[in-house]
Amino acid sequence: MSVCRLKNAIGRKVKKLRLEKGLSQEKLAEFVNMSREHISCIERGRNLASTETLYVLAKFFEIDIKDFF
Repeated sequence: MSVCRLKNAIGRKVKKLRLEKGLSQEKLAEFVNMSREHISCIERGRNLASTETLYVLAKFFEIDIKDFF
């Protein structure tokens, strides 16, 4: 899988999980101590989330980190 496709797949998963919880990007960012802009860039596939970021998001969404892949 190319990096571009990986970024897009992770972004779609983060957005799906966020919407399932009924959260805005702002609220998710607040809960995981990140900026709304960073969440937005991840969801749009502009940024590849770091391992640390994926860990924090996985913990928040109560999923295994491997579920992002």
